[in-house]
Amino acid sequence: MDNDMNEVLKKAEVLVEALPYIQQFNRKIIVVKYGGSAMSNEELQKNVIKDVTLLKLVGFKPIIVHGGGKEISRWVGKVGKEAEFVNGLRVTDTETMEIAEMVLSKVNKSLVTMVQELGVNAIGISGKDGSLLTVDKKYSDGQDIGFVGNIKKVNPKILYDLLEKDFLPIIAPIGLDEHFQTYNINADDAACAIAKAVQAEKLAFLTDIEGLYKDINDKSSFISRIKASEAEKLIADGYIGGGMLPKLTNCTSAIQAGVSRVHILDGRIPHCLLLEVFTNKGIGTVILKDDDKIGGE
Repeated sequence: MDNDMNEVLKKAEVLVEALPYIQQFNRKIIVVKYGGSAMSNEELQKNVIKDVTLLKLVGFKPIIVHGGGKEISRWVGKVGKEAEFVNGLRVTDTETMEIAEMVLSKVNKSLVTMVQELGVNAIGISGKDGSLLTVDKKYSDGQDIGFVGNIKKVNPKILYDLLEKDFLPIIAPIGLDEHFQTYNINADDAACAIAKAVQAEKLAFLTDIEGLYKDINDKSSFISRIKASEAEKLIADGYIGGGMLPKLTNCTSAIQAGVSRVHILDGRIPHCLLLEVFTNKGIGTVILKDDDKIGGE
């Protein structure tokens, strides 16, 4: 009986710890960029969707922006092509663009279904809908990499409309240029641009690493909290490389554009989103505004 009571009390403590965060972020927008391993593992996928659904049910206004890179590569392989990347960006010819749109649409609707199963209304859209994402052609160090889009303009009206009507928007990172040509967009870029446009309170990246390290080879150099200016200095001093470089650049630019906090989380940890948002310690890296005085989160 004592053990049972302890379990119950522990649950109560967790709920009480979460309460100030629920109050603080009630009716605030949180953009969740969802990709990586958490997407290819069905159990983790369900956990992420449960987390986001719970955020909605306790008063947040979540928006999911999802990737689908591994699945796109799998389908590209099925048609006998080889996935090709330049500086981390997928080289996207006409056929690859068709495959990417097909796969992202399939992923999008499967996420919508998962949310609906949990009793929350979701709507899946792409950056084409309502002129959400207008792009021009992106080059990688001057190299033509095909139909890869650079976001020029975000029209958040469709998102505000959906949030107002109590829907959870789920967005596939595809956009149109001014000639209505379809482009594939890096999902991190899309999440960052959307978070800026809707002035999100939080932007959370679910990734395949624990968070930010000053030295990726030294686990003791983990950074759990960092101000945007300090993150920019790490970039300028050459500490940040590989796939983390564009991600951290996106994080700091989101902060400069008015997003209050940006979180880098390990999507492979079950319920990482809830642990970061609703507990005092958190589990990933949070990037803060320079004038953020809050010591707690």
